[in-house]
Amino acid sequence: MGMSIRAYARYRGISDTAVHKAIKVGRIGTEADGSIDAQLADIEWAKNTVMANETPPIAHGLKRATTPPPTTPNAAPAATNNDRDTTTAPLSAGGTSLLQARTVNEVVKAQTNKVKLAQLKGELVDRSQSIARIYQLSRIERDAWLNWPARISAQMAVSLGVNAHLMHVTLETAVRDHLQELGEHKIELN
Repeated sequence: MGMSIRAYARYRGISDTAVHKAIKVGRIGTEADGSIDAQLADIEWAKNTVMANETPPIAHGLKRATTPPPTTPNAAPAATNNDRDTTTAPLSAGGTSLLQARTVNEVVKAQTNKVKLAQLKGELVDRSQSIARIYQLSRIERDAWLNWPARISAQMAVSLGVNAHLMHVTLETAVRDHLQELGEHKIELN
């Protein structure tokens, strides 16, 4: 039978919460009865704990670049190109880092909010409603032009001294030809 968790914590000079956490993450093991073998736990703790001055293992075989120790106690380490922290680099070729993904997400949110604000201000219109309105106005304009020869042909015939029916047919043919030319233009809404 080994030590209790609290006794082991006092033995190591740490909190019992730290011991609970070490057991939970598998840094140290316990006996079948839940007690701790102090000597075995010390060895496991040392083996499974990364100290602050040690280089932690990084996923996929990437290693953190380290600076060689100074030659004199007061000498500063020389800067090299290998001094960058590779933990923020993408783990696979072509991947994106968390920072890049967050940046893209924030840009999309900003653009979405800008569009919503423009809609609330009435600066944007619904595309389908706009197309329907243009179609409706075009039909009204076309119908007005098609009815125009019938309204004006008799008055023009009297003032010109020509046959009213001949004037009506001539004006109607000219208006239809003109509307046919206008109808050949296609409007592209992007």
